[in-house]
Parts: sequence; structure tokens; C-alpha cells
Amino acid sequence: MSDAPTPLAVVVKGWPRLSETFIAQELVALEEAGHRFDIWSLRHPTDTKTHPLHDRLTARVRYLPEYLHQEPRRVWTARAVAQRLPGYAAAYAVWRRDLRRDLSKNRIRRFGQACVLAAELPGEVRALYAHFLHTPSSVARYAAIMRGLPWSFSAHAKDIWTSPDWELREKLDPARHGAAYGATCTAFGAEHLKTLAADPGRVDLIYHGLDLSRFPPPPARILRDKGASFGMLSVGRLVEKKGFDRLIDALALLPSAMNWHWTHIGGGALGSTLQARAEAAGVADRITWRGACDQPEVISAMREADLFVLPSRVAADGDRDGLPNVLMEAASQRLAILSTPVSAIPEFIDSGTHGLLSDDAPEALAKAMRALAGDPAQTAAMADAAYLRLTRSFLMQPGIAQLSARLTALTKGPA
Repeated sequence: MSDAPTPLAVVVKGWPRLSETFIAQELVALEEAGHRFDIWSLRHPTDTKTHPLHDRLTARVRYLPEYLHQEPRRVWTARAVAQRLPGYAAAYAVWRRDLRRDLSKNRIRRFGQACVLAAELPGEVRALYAHFLHTPSSVARYAAIMRGLPWSFSAHAKDIWTSPDWELREKLDPARHGAAYGATCTAFGAEHLKTLAADPGRVDLIYHGLDLSRFPPPPARILRDKGASFGMLSVGRLVEKKGFDRLIDALALLPSAMNWHWTHIGGGALGSTLQARAEAAGVADRITWRGACDQPEVISAMREADLFVLPSRVAADGDRDGLPNVLMEAASQRLAILSTPVSAIPEFIDSGTHGLLSDDAPEALAKAMRALAGDPAQTAAMADAAYLRLTRSFLMQPGIAQLSARLTALTKGPA
């Protein structure tokens, strides 16, 4: 842990998280660019593994009370300190206005966490930066008002598409104690936020990109025979928006003579439900459920697979993917990609050139899998094209330079 001054406080929902390598990659890169910060996490980790990236970070990690009743003395002591801060009355008024429109335990918890954050922030902190525009940004916003500090955010997917417009508008308006600026990782998301922002110029499009120094060069792939075993891989949480229920139904539609196997990596609440679905569909013996894996394990699986499948879709509550980093990771290993044209995925994959984008109906997914298995040469050509697109347009460094400049300006003075 570094003893250098930390002019920036980074607020995250949970740390560390296997499913959020894009955050770890960014924070490591910001440290290497000279930024100093503490991480303030709203939740304790639940994953039993970590990525090597997490071990590279030197920032101090501090945990806010996950539930207020778990640390009552800390919360009440912090609130007493917060009430003496010059911005407390303004923060309380903003929170009360929010609470009238969102009367929930979560909204109450956000304010309590914000009091702790405001009370415990080191004196050298000059700005706050939150990953995700929903809960973490609420906590950062309330605390920033209390301390009289600017704040900013990075928005991703669920936070954009499941937050009410009134809340997004206010968080995007500096006149209402909103962010000095914000970034989001897709043009699709940026366009939406700009329509809600008081000043669209304060919303930046910054692709996460990929730091290829963390990955091995792609393997020398040998063109497979049409009838050879066809290994498919998916990496993603077992939640509705990833579409794995429809993928299982699609697998059941593949010809019985087709020699295929599907491997899934990732945890999630729907694990037992999806495994039961596979049993009922009669395909369980062709599926391997590996659970949560660290990044070296994920990359090893990608190097052995023939096709990466991510059938993303819009969930019933509006949640959806942005541009999943795992697609770029698959491209880094010259692994062919089958996905769907949801959200920002077409910003990376032009269907038929860099991979295939299919409708998420089981029949359409099955047809696409058969086509990719049956044309190894075309499948390999699309994998090569995706690798070139990654290396030419989706590397991490340009985005980090843009973000670093924004954060430097934020900690040095008014936006």
C-alpha cells in the first residue's frame, strides 16, 4: 500500500469482483499513469478467487458499512461528524428529495454510507470518482456535497438502463449537485446520457479497450475439419441478460450427429435453474459448468475453444450488456465470436466480418452455430478480422489517457 497522498477517492459497488475486470484494468492503468487514490467499496467481496490484476493494485481498499445496522456506532459517529460539515444541509435536502421519489431501504442506506464516506475521507482528497451511475454515484454525490468536492462517474450498462430518467438528469446536471463530468464505455450509452445531460459535452465516450500486455499472443490455430469436435465457450454471469436460457434451448436444436460441447464459465443466481433446463432439454451430458474462474483460467479455455458464444438480450427490467470486455478478450485469442446485436455489441462486431450477430431466438442461434461449425475457413477469417479490429481500434491506452486527463483536471480545480 502506497503512503503517497491520495487526492482522489474511487467509489465502487464491490471490490474485488471477478466479473468486473474492466474496473480493475482501468484502476491499475491509472496508478501506472501516476494517479493516487483509495478505493471505497460499498460491499465486501463474495468471490473466492481474484484476478492477477487485483494483486497489481497498490491502492488502499476501505469498506463502507454494507448494511447500516451492522456497524451502528461507526454510522452514528460518522453522521455526527457529517452534520458539522458545511455541505451537510444541502446534501440532506438533495437526499430527501430523492427519497420522496424512491422510498426504499437502499436509498436510506446510500445516505448512511455517504455520511461515513464524507466523515472518513482523508483531508487531501480533492475529488470523488464513482464506477457505475446508480448506487455508487449516489453515495459519491451525497458525500461530495457534504465535503464541497467535485465528483465524476463512469457509467456502464445496468446503471444506465435501469435508473429512472429523473435521477440520471440530476446526476448529469452540475447545477443540481451533479457530476462535473462523466464517462461511459459505449457510443450507445453515451448517446442516451447526452440526451439527458444539461451539458452533453460533459459526457465522454471512453471505450474500456484491452491491455494486450496482460494476454498471451493468440495461439497458432489449425483449421479444423468440418466433422471434428466443435468446442463452444461462454463466459458470463448466469443472469437473465446474458441469454443462456435461450442458448441451452438452441443447443437442444442442434443435429444429433453434430459433435459439439459447450463450456460455461461464471457464477450467478440462475445456475441451478439453467442446469435443470439443460437436463430437461437432454443436453446436460454435453455441457461443462466450470463456475467462477480467474482470468488465466478464462484465457486458457479460450485458447482451447473453437467458438465463443454470448447470446446477450434485454432483460425484463431493461438491464442489458454494454460492450462486454469478454468479447474483446475472445478476439485477443483469435477465437471466433457468435453474439447478438444488443446495445453496443455491433460497435465492435460487424456481423459477417468480425463474427456473427444473431437474433437471440433459439432457432436463429442454432442456425448460426451450425453455419460456423460447417465453414471452418470463414469462421477462422472472421476471428482474424476481429483480432485486427481489436488491435487497431480497441486498445486500452487511448481511453486511459483521456480519462487520466479528466481526473487530473478534476483534482486540480473546477471543471
